[in-house]
Amino acid sequence: MSVDAVRRIVFAQESGQLLPITLDSMGYNPDQEKVSRPQGYHTYHWLQTANGEGLVHFDNKKITLPEGSGILLMPGTPHRYESLSSEAWRTYYLTFGGTSARHILDSLGMNTSLLFRWESEAPLHQMLKEMLDRHDASSDMFSLGESSDAYRFLLTLNTYGQLHNNTAISRNVDKLQPLLKWMDSHYGDPGLGLHDLASQLGVSGRYLNSLFLKTFGLSPYAYFVRLRIRKSKELLVAQPQLTVKAISQRVGFRDVSHFVATFRKQSAVTPEQFRRLH
Repeated sequence: MSVDAVRRIVFAQESGQLLPITLDSMGYNPDQEKVSRPQGYHTYHWLQTANGEGLVHFDNKKITLPEGSGILLMPGTPHRYESLSSEAWRTYYLTFGGTSARHILDSLGMNTSLLFRWESEAPLHQMLKEMLDRHDASSDMFSLGESSDAYRFLLTLNTYGQLHNNTAISRNVDKLQPLLKWMDSHYGDPGLGLHDLASQLGVSGRYLNSLFLKTFGLSPYAYFVRLRIRKSKELLVAQPQLTVKAISQRVGFRDVSHFVATFRKQSAVTPEQFRRLH
C-alpha cells in the first residue's frame, strides 16, 4: 500500500433523508495519536491499520492491530487505542449509523465489537482510500454516494474479513503470555526454533502454531521475526552509534543481508532509511 503523509477527514453533510446506512465520518491518519473514549463513540466505529501496528483496549481486552486487520466497535463501547511501535501508526477509519444499520449488521453477524483480519490481496486494503478519493472528486452534496459506499464496505468486509472471536483471543493471549514475555527477553538468540518456543509452554509445535494463527494470524516464527524487527527499530533510533550489522546481531539475525531484506519487506524502507526518517 502506498503511504500518504497527508491527513484526510470527511464529515458527512446532513441530507434530511432517512437512509439505511448514514455516513458520519471517514478519514485517514498518517500518524495516529493516542485516543481514549471512556464513554465510547456515539455511532458504529470502524478502525483499520494501513501501516505500522496499534493496540486497542476494549471490553477488558487488549487487541493488536497490525496491517491487514481492523476492528468494528459498537456504539457506546468504551475504548482506547495507541501506537504499538516506534514507527508511525497509519490508520483509516469510518463511523456510521442509519435507520437500518443495526438490522444490516445483525444480518451479517456483525452485531458485537469484532476483530477482522484479511489477506493482502483482499480489496479491503484500498477500499477506504478509494472512498475518500471518490468523495474528493464528487459533487454529491447529500452524501448519498458515501452512504452506498459505506454499505458496500460492510458487504466487502463480511466477504473478505476473517472474523476472530474476541473472547477466544483473550483466552489464547492469557495462555501465550508466559511465552510472549520469554520471547521478549530471548529475541537476540539466533538459534531458537519452534521446538524451543513450544517447550516454554510444554506443548507441541503443531499446537503452538495453531494457537498463534488463531490469536495473531501469524505463525510463532513470523511473530518472533516481527518482534525482532520491532526491537531493531528501537535500537536504530535510540543508539545511533550502533551499526546496522551490530543491531542485526543483537536482535537474533546471523546474516546482516537477511536482516536488511526482512526489515525492508516489513517496513518498506531499509534500516538506514528508517534511521534517517526518525
